[in-house]
Amino acid sequence: MAENSDAEKVIRIAGSITVDELAQALGLSVTALIGELFKNGIVATINQRLDFETAQIMIDELGIANVRLERKNTASKLAEEGRRELSKDAVARPPVVAVMGHVDHGKTTLLDNLLNKKTVETEAGGITQHISAYQLEHDGRKITFLDTPGHEAFAAIRQHGAMLRDIVVNVVAADDGVKPQTVEAIKFAQGANAKIIVAINKIDREGADVPRTMADLSTHGLQPEEWGGEIIMIPVSAKTGENLEKLLDAILLVADVEELKADVEIPAEGLVIESHMETGKGSVVNLLVTGGELKVGEFVAAGSSYGKIRTMLDFRGRPKGKATPSTPVTVTGFKELPNFGDRFMEYPDEKSARRAALMYAQNAQNEAMSANVTSTDLLRMMNTEDNAKVFNVIVKGDVLGSVTSVVDSLKMIDTKGEITLNVVATGVGDITENDVYMAAGDTADNTVIYGFNVGVPTNIAKLAARDGVAIRNYKVIYELLDDARAAMEDLLGEEIVETELGEMKVMGVFRVTKTEIIAGGQMLRGKLIPGILARLKHGSTVLGEAEVESVQKERIDAKELIENEVGGLALKTEKKMNLEVGDRLEFFSREKKKRTL
Repeated sequence: MAENSDAEKVIRIAGSITVDELAQALGLSVTALIGELFKNGIVATINQRLDFETAQIMIDELGIANVRLERKNTASKLAEEGRRELSKDAVARPPVVAVMGHVDHGKTTLLDNLLNKKTVETEAGGITQHISAYQLEHDGRKITFLDTPGHEAFAAIRQHGAMLRDIVVNVVAADDGVKPQTVEAIKFAQGANAKIIVAINKIDREGADVPRTMADLSTHGLQPEEWGGEIIMIPVSAKTGENLEKLLDAILLVADVEELKADVEIPAEGLVIESHMETGKGSVVNLLVTGGELKVGEFVAAGSSYGKIRTMLDFRGRPKGKATPSTPVTVTGFKELPNFGDRFMEYPDEKSARRAALMYAQNAQNEAMSANVTSTDLLRMMNTEDNAKVFNVIVKGDVLGSVTSVVDSLKMIDTKGEITLNVVATGVGDITENDVYMAAGDTADNTVIYGFNVGVPTNIAKLAARDGVAIRNYKVIYELLDDARAAMEDLLGEEIVETELGEMKVMGVFRVTKTEIIAGGQMLRGKLIPGILARLKHGSTVLGEAEVESVQKERIDAKELIENEVGGLALKTEKKMNLEVGDRLEFFSREKKKRTL
C-alpha cells in the first residue's frame, strides 16, 4: 500500500509484494517493471512476489528518488512480541543488564570480579564467544547480567544482547577511549530504548584519562551527570575491584527509577538466549524468563520447537525447580533446537505446545515461499559476471548463536563483487558424514566445511581426506574469517603488475636486427638495470617491447644508469623495430602477484 507525504511516497511491505502491486505503487506499467527485472537477469511474471530487499534494489536501479519503503508489521520479535501490558498484580523484578563494549576493554573481567567466577580462561583467545547469563545479589537484591561478545564478528549476538535487557553497561577502557564497538554498543542500546550506564574501566593503568574518555563519550551523545547530562559514568577497575560496588549501586538506582515489574500469575514466557546439542542430554537451551514462573515438567514452545522441561539448572549448574522473571536458566527437553532469540511460551499440555510450534513453522514457511525472488538472488545476478568465482561453505558450530555470527561475518567479507559466497548448509554439532557427502557432491566448486568449536571424529576426517573435502576447524572467530578470506583470494588467481622504473631519451642507434638493438642515450628519470623490460615509443606510438640484456657506462659494463647519466644498452627483441634518435625508452618490471581482497 502506498501513501503520499508531500513529494515522498511511502510503500509499506509486509514481507513481500507482487510485481503488479509494486508497479502500481510506483506508477509504472507492469511491462516496464518486468523489463527492468529482465535486464537484471530475473524472468518475472505479473504475479511473482518480490521480497522487501529486492523491491528496494529495483527502486534504486530505476533511480526513483522520492519513494521510501517501510516494513509493515515487522517490528522485532524481541522488542515487540516480548512486551505485554502489565496487570495491576505485577511485581518488582530484577533488572536485566547487558554488558557491552569494545573488544579487550574488560567486560568479562569485570563480570569475573563481580561473580568471583573465572570465565576468561575458558574462552578461546580470551574473548567471549557466546552470550552468557549470570545472576548475583547486591544489598539483598538480584541483578541479572548478560555477558556479550566483544569481537566485531559477533555483532548479531551483541544486538540480541541489547534487545534482551533493561540496562546496558557500556565498558570503555580509560587508557584506550571510544572505539568502533563502543559506538556500536551505544547505538544498539539506544535502538532498544535501554538505559545506559558507562563503566570507565582500567583506571588502574598508566595512561588512564577519565575526563578525556568522558569528553569522547559526550561527542557520541552520552552526557555525564557531572556535566549536566543524564548518563551515570562510574570509573572502575575490573582488575582491582575499585568502585564495582558503586557500579552495582548505580544499576539498582536506575532499576528503581524505571520501576521494573513483571506478571507472575501468567503462563511462563521469555526468550531463548542460546541453544546447543549435548551427547546424552539432547537439546540444551539457555532461557531468560521474562514473565510467569517456569517450572520443571511444564510444556513450552519456542519458534518451531517444543518440548517438556525435563531439567533446569541455574547459571552455576545447580538444579532449580522454578525460574521467576529476569532469571536465566539452562533447560533440557526441547525436541529440536529453538533458534537464538526465539520467544518461548508455556502451554497447558503437549498437544497445545506442538500446535503452536507447527503454526509458527507453517507461517515461517509461507512467508519464505511468498518471496519468490529474494535480494540474495537478485544481487548475485546483478553483481556476478558469468566467469565470477563461487566459494561454497558449510558452517557447523557448537551453538546456534555462533553459527549465525560466523555466517553473518563471512557475508561481510568484501569480495568486490568478484566472488560469490554460497552458504550450502549450516548446523549445530560435530561435523558429520552427511556434511562431507554434501561437500563432496560439489567438489568442482571447492566446498569447504568450516567448524567452529566443534569436533571432527577420526572416521569423518578420514572420509573427508578420501573424498578431497577440506575441513577447517577453529576456536577463534577471526582465525576462521582469515582462512576464508585467504581461500577466496586463492580463487582470484594472479594478476600482472607493472612497475615503472625509469625513462631514457635515445641519442644514438648503433645496430638494429630482428633479435637485438644496441643504442645509447640519456636517462631522464628513474634507474636502468639489466634484466628489466623496455617499451619502445616513437612519439605516442608504441613500437614494441624488449628485454634489457646489458648496460654500459663509458663503454664499460655497468650495474645501472641513474637519472641524467648517459650510457648504452643492448635490448633483446622478438621482432625488428626501427628505433630512431629522439625516441623514448620506458623501463618497467612486470610480475605476477597474488590478488587480494
